[in-house]
Amino acid sequence: MNKYIAFLRGINISGKNKIDMSDLKSEFENAGFTNVSTYLNSGNVSFLSNENNLKNKIEDMIYNRFELQISVYVVEVDVINDILSNAPEWWNSGNKENYDNLIFILSDDAPETIYEIVGPPSEKFEKVQIYKNVIFWTFDRKKYQKCNWWKKTASNGIADKLTIRTANTVKKVCKSN
Repeated sequence: MNKYIAFLRGINISGKNKIDMSDLKSEFENAGFTNVSTYLNSGNVSFLSNENNLKNKIEDMIYNRFELQISVYVVEVDVINDILSNAPEWWNSGNKENYDNLIFILSDDAPETIYEIVGPPSEKFEKVQIYKNVIFWTFDRKKYQKCNWWKKTASNGIADKLTIRTANTVKKVCKSN
Protein backbone atom coordinates (compact mmCIF):
# COMPACT_ATOMS: atom_id res chain seq x y z
CA MET A 1 0.00 0.00 0.00
CA ASN A 2 1.11 3.55 -0.73
CA LYS A 3 0.73 6.50 1.58
CA TYR A 4 -1.15 9.44 0.08
CA ILE A 5 -2.13 12.94 1.05
CA ALA A 6 -5.40 14.51 -0.09
CA PHE A 7 -5.65 18.29 0.06
CA LEU A 8 -9.29 19.37 -0.19
CA ARG A 9 -9.78 22.85 -1.61
CA GLY A 10 -11.89 25.44 0.15
CA ILE A 11 -13.56 23.57 2.99
CA ASN A 12 -14.41 25.07 6.37
CA ILE A 13 -13.45 28.59 5.32
CA SER A 14 -15.61 31.41 6.67
CA GLY A 15 -18.45 28.99 7.39
CA LYS A 16 -18.56 27.70 3.80
CA ASN A 17 -18.31 24.11 2.62
CA LYS A 18 -18.46 22.73 6.15
CA ILE A 19 -17.19 19.22 6.69
CA ASP A 20 -16.53 17.80 10.14
CA MET A 21 -13.09 16.19 10.15
CA SER A 22 -14.25 13.13 12.09
CA ASP A 23 -17.02 12.61 9.51
CA LEU A 24 -14.50 13.05 6.71
CA LYS A 25 -12.18 10.51 8.31
CA SER A 26 -15.06 8.03 8.64
CA GLU A 27 -16.00 8.49 4.98
CA PHE A 28 -12.42 7.83 3.89
CA GLU A 29 -12.45 4.65 5.97
CA ASN A 30 -15.85 3.64 4.56
CA ALA A 31 -14.37 4.10 1.08
CA GLY A 32 -11.78 1.46 1.90
CA PHE A 33 -8.80 3.63 2.79
CA THR A 34 -6.74 2.66 5.85
CA ASN A 35 -4.62 4.49 8.43
CA VAL A 36 -6.70 7.60 7.78
CA SER A 37 -5.66 10.73 9.62
CA THR A 38 -6.78 14.35 9.29
CA TYR A 39 -4.76 17.43 10.14
CA LEU A 40 -6.30 20.76 11.06
CA ASN A 41 -9.84 21.65 10.04
CA SER A 42 -9.03 22.60 6.46
CA GLY A 43 -9.12 19.32 4.56
CA ASN A 44 -5.74 17.66 4.91
CA VAL A 45 -6.03 13.88 4.94
CA SER A 46 -3.35 11.20 4.93
CA PHE A 47 -4.22 7.59 4.18
CA LEU A 48 -3.03 4.30 2.74
CA SER A 49 -4.33 2.83 -0.50
CA ASN A 50 -3.31 0.61 -3.38
CA GLU A 51 -6.00 1.97 -5.72
CA ASN A 52 -5.73 4.21 -8.77
CA ASN A 53 -7.80 7.24 -9.80
CA LEU A 54 -8.03 8.39 -6.19
CA LYS A 55 -8.88 12.01 -7.05
CA ASN A 56 -12.15 11.09 -8.77
CA LYS A 57 -13.06 8.54 -6.11
CA ILE A 58 -12.55 11.06 -3.29
CA GLU A 59 -14.35 13.90 -5.09
CA ASP A 60 -17.30 11.58 -5.80
CA MET A 61 -17.34 10.37 -2.18
CA ILE A 62 -17.40 13.96 -0.88
CA TYR A 63 -20.20 14.89 -3.26
CA ASN A 64 -22.28 11.82 -2.43
CA ARG A 65 -21.84 12.11 1.34
CA PHE A 66 -21.62 15.88 1.94
CA GLU A 67 -23.32 17.21 -1.22
CA LEU A 68 -20.35 19.46 -1.93
CA GLN A 69 -18.35 19.78 -5.13
CA ILE A 70 -14.85 20.01 -3.72
CA SER A 71 -11.69 19.80 -5.79
CA VAL A 72 -9.07 17.47 -4.36
CA TYR A 73 -5.34 17.25 -4.95
CA VAL A 74 -4.03 13.74 -4.23
CA VAL A 75 -0.32 13.01 -4.05
CA GLU A 76 1.89 10.23 -2.75
CA VAL A 77 3.91 11.12 0.33
CA ASP A 78 7.11 10.07 -1.49
CA VAL A 79 6.38 12.72 -4.13
CA ILE A 80 5.82 15.38 -1.45
CA ASN A 81 9.07 14.38 0.25
CA ASP A 82 10.89 14.81 -3.09
CA ILE A 83 9.28 18.23 -3.51
CA LEU A 84 10.27 19.29 0.00
CA SER A 85 13.84 18.07 -0.46
CA ASN A 86 14.09 20.27 -3.57
CA ALA A 87 12.71 23.44 -2.01
CA PRO A 88 14.63 26.63 -2.71
CA GLU A 89 16.84 27.69 0.18
CA TRP A 90 14.74 30.81 0.84
CA TRP A 91 11.58 28.74 1.33
CA ASN A 92 10.82 27.62 4.88
CA SER A 93 14.11 29.13 6.02
CA GLY A 94 12.83 29.81 9.53
CA ASN A 95 12.53 33.55 8.92
CA LYS A 96 9.45 34.51 10.96
CA GLU A 97 8.92 37.59 8.77
CA ASN A 98 8.03 35.33 5.85
CA TYR A 99 5.00 33.19 5.12
CA ASP A 100 5.94 30.06 3.18
CA ASN A 101 3.40 28.27 0.98
CA LEU A 102 3.25 25.43 -1.47
CA ILE A 103 0.82 25.84 -4.36
CA PHE A 104 -0.74 22.68 -5.77
CA ILE A 105 -2.39 23.00 -9.16
CA LEU A 106 -5.84 21.42 -9.38
CA SER A 107 -6.43 22.19 -13.04
CA ASP A 108 -4.67 20.69 -16.04
CA ASP A 109 -2.62 23.88 -16.35
CA ALA A 110 1.15 23.59 -16.16
CA PRO A 111 2.84 25.58 -13.37
CA GLU A 112 4.37 27.79 -16.05
CA THR A 113 0.87 28.64 -17.29
CA ILE A 114 -0.23 29.57 -13.77
CA TYR A 115 2.88 31.76 -13.48
CA GLU A 116 2.02 33.49 -16.76
CA ILE A 117 -1.57 34.11 -15.64
CA VAL A 118 -0.58 35.45 -12.20
CA GLY A 119 2.51 37.28 -13.40
CA PRO A 120 5.87 37.83 -11.77
CA PRO A 121 6.10 38.14 -8.00
CA SER A 122 6.49 41.59 -6.42
CA GLU A 123 10.25 41.91 -6.37
CA LYS A 124 10.76 43.22 -2.84
CA PHE A 125 8.04 41.26 -1.08
CA GLU A 126 7.69 37.76 -2.47
CA LYS A 127 9.52 34.91 -4.19
CA VAL A 128 8.18 32.17 -6.46
CA GLN A 129 9.84 29.09 -7.85
CA ILE A 130 8.41 26.20 -9.86
CA TYR A 131 9.44 22.63 -9.14
CA LYS A 132 7.86 19.90 -11.23
CA ASN A 133 4.08 20.46 -10.85
CA VAL A 134 4.06 22.71 -7.75
CA ILE A 135 5.01 26.28 -7.00
CA PHE A 136 6.96 27.41 -3.95
CA TRP A 137 5.80 30.82 -2.79
CA THR A 138 7.10 32.97 0.06
CA PHE A 139 5.97 36.45 0.96
CA ASP A 140 6.63 39.09 3.58
CA ARG A 141 3.93 38.74 6.26
CA LYS A 142 3.77 42.48 6.91
CA LYS A 143 3.63 43.48 3.25
CA TYR A 144 1.27 40.80 1.94
CA GLN A 145 -1.13 43.42 0.54
CA LYS A 146 1.62 44.62 -1.78
CA CYS A 147 2.23 41.12 -3.13
CA ASN A 148 1.09 40.39 -6.66
CA TRP A 149 0.59 36.68 -5.96
CA TRP A 150 -1.45 37.37 -2.82
CA LYS A 151 -4.04 39.31 -4.80
CA LYS A 152 -4.05 37.20 -7.93
CA THR A 153 -4.11 33.68 -6.47
CA ALA A 154 -7.37 34.57 -4.72
CA SER A 155 -8.96 36.15 -7.79
CA ASN A 156 -11.68 34.76 -10.04
CA GLY A 157 -10.34 32.60 -12.79
CA ILE A 158 -7.27 31.47 -10.87
CA ALA A 159 -8.36 30.58 -7.31
CA ASP A 160 -10.33 27.52 -8.44
CA LYS A 161 -7.24 26.17 -10.20
CA LEU A 162 -5.18 26.00 -6.99
CA THR A 163 -5.05 24.81 -3.44
CA ILE A 164 -2.42 26.35 -1.20
CA ARG A 165 -0.88 24.96 1.99
CA THR A 166 1.69 26.40 4.36
CA ALA A 167 5.09 24.76 4.66
CA ASN A 168 4.26 23.65 8.21
CA THR A 169 0.98 22.07 7.17
CA VAL A 170 2.58 20.11 4.32
CA LYS A 171 5.37 18.85 6.58
CA LYS A 172 3.04 17.85 9.40
CA VAL A 173 0.46 16.10 7.26
CA CYS A 174 3.26 14.07 5.63
CA LYS A 175 4.42 12.91 9.07
CA SER A 176 0.94 12.00 10.32
CA ASN A 177 0.02 8.33 10.84
